[in-house]
Amino acid sequence: MHVLVTGANGFVGHALCKRLIAEGSVHGRRIERLSALDLDFGGEAPPANGVLRRHAGDLADSAWLKSVLAGTPVDLVFHLASIPGGSAEANYALARRVNLDATIDLLERGQAQVAGGGPPPVFVFASTIGVFGAMPPLVSEDAPPRPAMTYGAQKLVGEILIDDFSRRGWVDGRSLRIPGVLARPPAPTGQLSAFLSDIIRELAAGRPFTCPMSAEATTWASSLPNVVSNLVHAAAPSLPGLQTRRTFTLPTSRFSMRELVTAIGRVRGADVHQLVTYQPEPRIEALFGSFGELRTDAAQAAGFERDTSLVDLVRLALQGDASGV
Repeated sequence: MHVLVTGANGFVGHALCKRLIAEGSVHGRRIERLSALDLDFGGEAPPANGVLRRHAGDLADSAWLKSVLAGTPVDLVFHLASIPGGSAEANYALARRVNLDATIDLLERGQAQVAGGGPPPVFVFASTIGVFGAMPPLVSEDAPPRPAMTYGAQKLVGEILIDDFSRRGWVDGRSLRIPGVLARPPAPTGQLSAFLSDIIRELAAGRPFTCPMSAEATTWASSLPNVVSNLVHAAAPSLPGLQTRRTFTLPTSRFSMRELVTAIGRVRGADVHQLVTYQPEPRIEALFGSFGELRTDAAQAAGFERDTSLVDLVRLALQGDASGV
């Protein structure tokens, strides 16, 4: 089985690759080749098991991608690479190349594989809850998407393309609307929601933190292990629910910032509320601080799961491994 992971040296991508290497198979099929794609891998030596092949380059360079994938059909794609949030707002041209053009290129390689007599690859697409935009008091999986940022708009286009390519039999697609993933290591990723990771890390270390949302602002997030498990689950050949939908909003935790601070204190074993200063920034709170209740009946029926509790989410977030693949 040939597995392709884009964004493989990112926060989620490296954790996914490590799990795939450790398990050696996906839903009973042995991984014979794991192609990990990203701009850079930092010079780390890959595991000496002969399965992992790292390819550093520009995913939006069609000629480079063709050379990387030449000669070996791809059975499973995890497409995680993206230009997120604030970076997409600041650089539309780059965001289009990565979030749209590269996604189309990957999908059309599935089309070409089928045209050449090969199987349609299973295509797991990392979309975002950012497709919803402003949140109503209750968000269902069928809530109309109204993205408020370029990133969400481009991911929504990706979902539609995956539906169409799946309808035509060129890929076997599944789009996952992923919430915030905690706790990301400090890095200039351009993600406007990075403060959700920062507050966990800083308070757990006993350092003061200025929160850009009010104490009662509500948001959604999941731990890294939970999201990786859901990505792997999405690759199941007979994923329940595919007959009626290709896009799933992942079950996740909803909490206020005050509740998050309480959970951090429980994990640390000390009250950390006195370390927090709330200084709401209107744009940040508008984008991330008014998330309503979430209903994910279809996703749960398909076997996707949320973290068991907010305390467990924080504990798992603090255990996250930030090393490369």
